[in-house]
Amino acid sequence: MHDALWAPWRLQYLQELEQDARMEGGSLQDFLWHCWQSPSKDLNNHVLHRDEHGLIMLNRHPYASGHLLVALGEARPRLLEYSPAQRVAFWNLVEHAWELMQQKLDPQGINMGINEGAASGAGLPGHLHAHLVPRWQGDVNFMGSVAGVRVIPASLEDMVDLYRG
Repeated sequence: MHDALWAPWRLQYLQELEQDARMEGGSLQDFLWHCWQSPSKDLNNHVLHRDEHGLIMLNRHPYASGHLLVALGEARPRLLEYSPAQRVAFWNLVEHAWELMQQKLDPQGINMGINEGAASGAGLPGHLHAHLVPRWQGDVNFMGSVAGVRVIPASLEDMVDLYRG
């Protein structure tokens, strides 16, 4: 039995938290919009794909290794506030992310969800986005309930390399 769960990659996150452009005054800024506005920083922001409508990127706070975010560049809080053409572009990006995940990770399952509004659990309620989470048998274990810890077996850098590879 181990007394500690080592996650050394978290140290960099903790050290950079105050400097991170995604945090301002203790509340989450629209990091998706900032990423959209800064294509030259795609590598650093773990953006895997962008087109004229939006982007696909790794979630920096994943539920599982390879967790993707999909968003349009234009920020709107609700799906139906986007035009029909924008919704088509959004779903095309979701499908592209799905194919990328299937091709690169070959998961046994995928959870896909959209949290619309703060009441639904949206951490960024002003900018609608989809989550795609790869799943494998046994990837959820006792650690969450016993230790209140989620075990992410791969670093963001390893995941971005795998997706881009």
